[in-house]
Formats: sequence, C-alpha cells, structure tokens
Amino acid sequence: MNEERIFNVFKSIFSLDESVDRKSLIYNESAGWDSIGHMTLVAGLEEEFDCMFDTDDILDLSSFQKALEIMGKYSSD
Repeated sequence: MNEERIFNVFKSIFSLDESVDRKSLIYNESAGWDSIGHMTLVAGLEEEFDCMFDTDDILDLSSFQKALEIMGKYSSD
C-alpha cells in the first residue's frame, strides 16, 4: 500500500500542508472533512486507485489510519 498516494489525495481534497500530522486527520474533526468533504475524499480515492468502495467502507472511513486499512483491500501497491 502506498501511504504517500493516499496522503496526496487527502492533501489535494483538504488543501493540507505536507507537515500535517496524519494521525490528526479525523472525520468531523479535521477542517473540511465534513459530509461533503467525505464524499469528495471517497471519490478522490476511488479515482486514484481505480476502485469502487463498498458502502461499509464509505461509512468506516473515519480517519487517515482507517483509510490506510481500507485502501489495503483495493490496491496491490
């Protein structure tokens, strides 16, 4: 799994600086990561990794750490 590819999607969607603490990226706690930002993030990850999330994965995507776990199912990197 390429953590940098995932982080690049987060950076792009939420206009993050490279120095942001990735562990601090949490749904409804991080700037811009509201319900609309969430769906934008899902779409960005799906596009980057050419996949389609299961509904459970969309609902479970609650932090950057969880994104790493979920994307492990969709990527062979």
